[in-house]
Amino acid sequence: MNHPMSTLRLLVVAYWLHLKMIAVSVFDGVFQVIWPIYFATTAFLLYGQSGNPHVMVYAGLGASVMGIWSVVTTTASGLLQRERWIGTLELLVASPTRFALVLVPITTAMASLGLLSLVSTLLWGWLLFGITVPVAHPLLFALAIVASIFSIALIGFLLSVAVVRYRTAWAMGNLLEYPGWLLCGFLIPVALFPGWVGWVADVLPPTWGMRAIRDAASGGSPWLEIGVCLGLGLLYGAVGALVSETVLRSARRHATLALT
Repeated sequence: MNHPMSTLRLLVVAYWLHLKMIAVSVFDGVFQVIWPIYFATTAFLLYGQSGNPHVMVYAGLGASVMGIWSVVTTTASGLLQRERWIGTLELLVASPTRFALVLVPITTAMASLGLLSLVSTLLWGWLLFGITVPVAHPLLFALAIVASIFSIALIGFLLSVAVVRYRTAWAMGNLLEYPGWLLCGFLIPVALFPGWVGWVADVLPPTWGMRAIRDAASGGSPWLEIGVCLGLGLLYGAVGALVSETVLRSARRHATLALT
């Protein structure tokens, strides 16, 4: 068993390495800035028809977090496929470290770079649409964002190992992107949907993270939402760790590690 400090060092070094690699990628940079701004602009134009500044703040916060969700779901679903294509999947599996500890820093780095979409979306809304987001509790606001990023990263981790046996796994991420916008209440309040939608939304960590961000911005107390967001995120991470071990055992047993 790895020493806790060794495991922590592995997570930190792997996270920093992948963060630097993603940060210098032109494709990822454009994807995490231009793509969210495109959909945020559409949302701002629609909500701008109301003439209500509170509605525009609601849309601005939702559109900014929406970019983080989009980045992770569309890239994490094809994570292991890319490792397979470049010939590093076998090396990752053969390493003495648990496979889950290798993947979590990658999806966490993806979600962290989603901060670019958050900042760029808020800046875009301020410059072009005059949307100023008041933040009553800056520290709690930052904590809520960190909790949301962490939980979305763990969802990405589960997604990356759950769909790895599908040839077109990348399409699964695109499939989940738009329902997540609705279910997590990024742009439309969940209360406007049928009752059963609320039950589904409540088991998704970003729903609670989004509530925490809005509560912190408006001056409320987001501690409960932050706690639930982190708890659900860790639950998704635990399920992802179990799924990753199951996938590896199956691949070894059937000699299908390449997962073709």
